[in-house]
Amino acid sequence: MPLRRRAALVLAAVTSLTALTAPLALADTTPQAATGTAQAPAPPSRGDLYGTADPTYDGVWRQAYAEKAISTSGYVVGAAATRWLLAQQCADGGWPSYRADTAKACDPKTEDTNATGMALNALVVVRGAGTSEALERGQAWLRTVQNADGGWSYNPGGASDPDSTAIALGALGKDAAGTPNAKGKTSYAALRGFQFGCAAKAADRGAFGYPGTDGKLKANAKATADAINGLVQGHLTGYTYDKPSTTTPAAAPKPADCDTDAKAYDSLDANGAANAAADWLVAQLRAGGGHLNAVTPGADTPTPDYGTTADAVAALDGIGRSADAKAAADWLAADSAAWSKGNPAALAQLIMAGAGRTGAVDGPLQQLIALGPAATKRATGAMPGAEEKKDDSSSGSTTWIVVGVVFVASAGVGLLISGRKRRQG
Repeated sequence: MPLRRRAALVLAAVTSLTALTAPLALADTTPQAATGTAQAPAPPSRGDLYGTADPTYDGVWRQAYAEKAISTSGYVVGAAATRWLLAQQCADGGWPSYRADTAKACDPKTEDTNATGMALNALVVVRGAGTSEALERGQAWLRTVQNADGGWSYNPGGASDPDSTAIALGALGKDAAGTPNAKGKTSYAALRGFQFGCAAKAADRGAFGYPGTDGKLKANAKATADAINGLVQGHLTGYTYDKPSTTTPAAAPKPADCDTDAKAYDSLDANGAANAAADWLVAQLRAGGGHLNAVTPGADTPTPDYGTTADAVAALDGIGRSADAKAAADWLAADSAAWSKGNPAALAQLIMAGAGRTGAVDGPLQQLIALGPAATKRATGAMPGAEEKKDDSSSGSTTWIVVGVVFVASAGVGLLISGRKRRQG
């Protein structure tokens, strides 16, 4: 299977990125013609996008990720940011990585499940004109491109992979995850099909595998972190994703025992499967000295993998295992500044990995806010989703109040490979 990347942006080349827009007034700003007929509002500008780097491969991804990170950190993102994200949606409901000209119809071949899933994860708690309709169309599009085996590929028509299946499952939710498709297959079963069980060697059990060029699964940290996050985001594990590290863990599930039951992994529920995957991740973090490692394209030796380490921390937090994530979170806080500087998606990952840890997100959060439309501090005590506004799409209003929840993306060492497809060597 081809290894697709959303972007490879050399961070050392990034010099300075500044806030580009002022906050929009929460009012009807649709211009009126002299005759009194409402005119269509001007299309969103590049100034509404987080960051100034070329958005061709990751525009939608980084925008949605940034909105979620900011809104889960006590802020309401600028209205212009969500307007930009909504304008990127295609008529059939899907999102491509980026549409340079939103006045032109989308080429369906450019739409992908990862951009769509992340956009939906951001919009699911956005309150404002047009968001409910956008969510419905986006979720409907995901259902139409689901594979016969219940999973999803990055681009429709390809073989299912664990990362794409996880993000789609998270975007559609618990009910959809257990609903059979036309072939009688569920997305939950498709995702679990990538998890190694008793038939695998002991070192791989619990991990989620990514298909190699030979079609065989290989235990993969990115796939494993994404699978846990997808199960949590889809509300299958019983945990609340809004504040992962403050979640009260349920009783620890009984580990699968292959010595007494050759199908022990098959009988795990979603929480048990997520914790089995977490056990494998924790072992990889410890083996790496508190972080994960990867071989980046063109390199011969492993180097620290900041992005997947951040995803792993968020995954562990998401199932109430913050204690197991602490060493990796501390490593990220101490060593990730150069990797994340000026990179919206990377900064968002650090914010997600630091959620709930006092002071852990302050620096990355302020850097991220400075890279896009101005954000406003949420009222003390208000929670994401509390500022719900009526969906008034017929009034011409451009009122937006944006809030979000957490999920995962990936990035490489010294460069952003936001693609869901960068793999360990």
